[in-house]
Amino acid sequence: MMGFRKQMSWSSSAAGAQAGAQADQPMCDAAAAVVAARQGMETPLTAVAEAFEELARGMEADGGELRLAPFGDTCALVSVLFNSLGIAFKFAESEYVTKVNDLIGASKEYATLNDILDKDVEHDCVKKQGSHSRNLRRVRLGLGLIKALFEQFLATEGSLYEAATTAYGQVCAPFHSWAIRKAVGAGMYTLPTREQLILRLNETDCSVQKEMRRYIDASSPIIEYIDTLFLSRNIVLDW
Repeated sequence: MMGFRKQMSWSSSAAGAQAGAQADQPMCDAAAAVVAARQGMETPLTAVAEAFEELARGMEADGGELRLAPFGDTCALVSVLFNSLGIAFKFAESEYVTKVNDLIGASKEYATLNDILDKDVEHDCVKKQGSHSRNLRRVRLGLGLIKALFEQFLATEGSLYEAATTAYGQVCAPFHSWAIRKAVGAGMYTLPTREQLILRLNETDCSVQKEMRRYIDASSPIIEYIDTLFLSRNIVLDW
């Protein structure tokens, strides 16, 4: 399994200086290299959106198959977005990074997402704790959570708290226990303000709308593809 190292993260000064490195969250080696290469040239939203656009183009070139290695590296970049939300989303970031790391490790044995599902179906362990298919399902929820949060952020002028609470309720809450939902609800009060989030992402009021929409558009076909993989095998998505 590919190891983790400290990720490169973006930060913004009042003068809009280029971002510097901050060793605070783990990221897969391959993804960290991508972040480091792009640091100082693009915002994190741009880097993530571009990676998903490249992933979609690769899937089209492969005849509709989604290869596991580039998928894992692309998903690892999303941890930068979780990190920008602060303590409130540490629960999601921690689980998400662990699951992505597992999929990157699995890419040494399996070529595509189809391959890992076929193998787990064969061994009747799709929903088993620690299986690659279960981890894929959790990563997909992470992608969906960020997508839903951005959709709520763009749809209303309300607080980030309202956007995040609605997104969590739609995407993750149905699969979490009461205790986890309670803890998450308390953590939501530590979210940054809308203005603070925009600053952390090195965006402006105008540019953040463009880049969030770009992520939504770029991640949507990947999310739909993963859902279809499960549904085509008569595996419902209520877990």
